[in-house]
Amino acid sequence: MTLRKIRPATALSRAELVGSALLAGSGLLIGSALLVGCQSDNGRQPASVPKSSSVPHGYVEGAEETAEQQPRLVLADAGTGEAGVLDLITEDITPLKRTEGVRGLLTDGRFAYLRSDSATHAVDTGSWKVDHGDHVHYYRAGIRDVGPIGTADAARVHSDQAVTAVSSAEGAGELFDRKKLESGTVPRGRALTGTGGGVIVPYKEHLLVASAGAGRDTVEIRDRDGARVTTLEEPCAEARGEAVTRRGVVIGCADGALLVSEDKGTFGAERIAYGEDVSASDRAVDFRHRAGSTTLAARSGDDAVWILDVTDRAWTRIRTGPVVAANTAGEGAPLLALGEDGALTAYDIATGKRTVRKELLTKGATSSAASAVIEVDTTRAYINDTAAKKVYEIDYNDRLRLARTFPLAFAPTYMVETGR
Repeated sequence: MTLRKIRPATALSRAELVGSALLAGSGLLIGSALLVGCQSDNGRQPASVPKSSSVPHGYVEGAEETAEQQPRLVLADAGTGEAGVLDLITEDITPLKRTEGVRGLLTDGRFAYLRSDSATHAVDTGSWKVDHGDHVHYYRAGIRDVGPIGTADAARVHSDQAVTAVSSAEGAGELFDRKKLESGTVPRGRALTGTGGGVIVPYKEHLLVASAGAGRDTVEIRDRDGARVTTLEEPCAEARGEAVTRRGVVIGCADGALLVSEDKGTFGAERIAYGEDVSASDRAVDFRHRAGSTTLAARSGDDAVWILDVTDRAWTRIRTGPVVAANTAGEGAPLLALGEDGALTAYDIATGKRTVRKELLTKGATSSAASAVIEVDTTRAYINDTAAKKVYEIDYNDRLRLARTFPLAFAPTYMVETGR
């Protein structure tokens, strides 16, 4: 297939440069003994209530505003139920309550959701950002357990400032009051019917709902109570997979993707077709990307990775060989692909050529590769090694240099990054 040219990299913001400088340093090893329960966040105190009657722009009660991102990794062990939050700035780890039968981990950017056989358990990681378009606010606060919410088979979670939408693999989704979650209260869920286990994304003070399954191809815009406002003209057959970008919400469809956007209260959709026949097994259904980036990666079958450039409305399929995880920071950064053999490989997205390969995960431990994920931010990538009980920090701009290694007291079967 002809590779399409990707536009050149853009400059990092001042806040991103400050954050990258902090992340570049080497750190101390993590102790092997973890205490059960929540602890103070490295001695930091929440910001005090301003004495002035006027509240400063961006002020959040109980949180500290910072000049740079405050990335944290949430990790969970499928075998023992142990879990913890690793602060990538301080290198401290906060243990979480043991979750028996944990079999998945999701995030909406601030909260982590541990899926177990009986419930979906919410944890406030105390790290998040608020994007105002022309500028961004970064916050950090204490880590705290919230409690079980809703269904036990949560497949995806998306949030805005007012509502959190939890979608199950089958059946109806549920909506939760975001403010109550942020206050540490377990809210009562409200059922959202007519979704068929499809995509539910809070977007522009509305809900974007794309039903899944054969014969269902409508994409609806609903209000926050779940009532239909309008149905988009562009269909999306067999909706699977979604990603929220600065240019809109991307939904995976049988023939490509649908980009849903909003302009002055009016919603519209644009189709981004593959441009060729793609089998169901080769479709892009699990989009991965850096928060804020408009370049998405998704595995394609057993031996390739799709790159979707939302800005250029173009697909590129890069043949990688067998991969278990893929991601990219976009905008000039390489595609990162983790092979079944535990090796990490970087590819030039514009040419599709391999640029560097690095042996990474524990050799001979197939379980490590099978459960590994790649999380990326503006300067680093993070990969979990279950067998070695470690997390690796990779400088993807320096020939996959191993920047830091974080030893753990439990196996990190599942991993997500928050605060991005």
